[in-house]
Amino acid sequence: MAKKGILLVNLGSPKSTDVKDVKEYLDEFLMDEKVIDYRWIFRALLVRGIILNTRPAKSAEAYKTVWTDEGSPLVVITEKIQKKLQKLVDVPVEIGMRYAQPSIEAGIQKLVDQGVSDIVLFPLYPQYAMSTTETVIEKAEEVRKKKFPTVKINYIQPFYDREIYINCLADSIREKLPENFDALQFSYHGVPERHIYKTDPSNTCKIDDANCINSKIEAHNARCYRHQCYKTTESVIAKMGLPKEKTIVSFQSRLGKDKWIEPYTDETLETIPKKGIKNLAVVCPAFVSDCLETLEEISVEGKEQFMHGGGENFHYIPCLNDEDRWIDVVKTLCEEKLNEFYFV
Repeated sequence: MAKKGILLVNLGSPKSTDVKDVKEYLDEFLMDEKVIDYRWIFRALLVRGIILNTRPAKSAEAYKTVWTDEGSPLVVITEKIQKKLQKLVDVPVEIGMRYAQPSIEAGIQKLVDQGVSDIVLFPLYPQYAMSTTETVIEKAEEVRKKKFPTVKINYIQPFYDREIYINCLADSIREKLPENFDALQFSYHGVPERHIYKTDPSNTCKIDDANCINSKIEAHNARCYRHQCYKTTESVIAKMGLPKEKTIVSFQSRLGKDKWIEPYTDETLETIPKKGIKNLAVVCPAFVSDCLETLEEISVEGKEQFMHGGGENFHYIPCLNDEDRWIDVVKTLCEEKLNEFYFV
């Protein structure tokens, strides 16, 4: 019987906070056609002609504010998840990053070196997006076909609405939520509107239509990032018993001048104090591991925006990171896919 293994895949991070390392990372990240989906020449002009001449130094300073003695928070946390999961399963577990190191290829190679030929690959993103799940699967398949043609890979699908995940997330938020809060804001990573249309095989999506959120069209829902974010929020607040009027959904981290899905997190943080929301809690359920976008963009910059707008108390709720309950969810989802190999 073929030997099985697990590969946990996260976004990635620069190998250090040096500007040259950050520039190298941003080049690989932003030149991915699934992230900036322009034709190569226009993508290169934008990224290498403009962004990489200004952004790396600013990003390097931001990374310095979140870097730990062990390294990048995202990579360190992913390693902790790997180590905890390894204690719970009887197959090898390795990690890979979509960008930078350790790469997806390096992760597969480590498993192959241990005799593994059947791999469960887990993209650590709850919701599906072209710039997350899709690019991970595409890259893994490219590597597999080129370097490991005899290896089989089972991919764990987005788990944004799985009950075990919703229970886990709701419990985690509930424990960290302050007693007195006016609103709980769910801030998801944003994507350009055109990504939503490009990934919709049903061709039914209308971003300005509330029916998108409540869609019953399976083909649409399976690939609609916006729908999945709202579904996660809806499921979590129902589990927590929170009134909908005490919750906010927004989207962060937009880049460039293109239209991204709204409402924008930064604009929301600046305006809601004027609507009477003075005590705010914020959670970022597009991420399972804390990283630059949560620890600096939300916990630091977001707090400044909220307080500048007239807010009084800002509370950032950490990601699931390496909480034991989250490791149990990872184990369950991985074991489901491991068992499927018996029936292939």
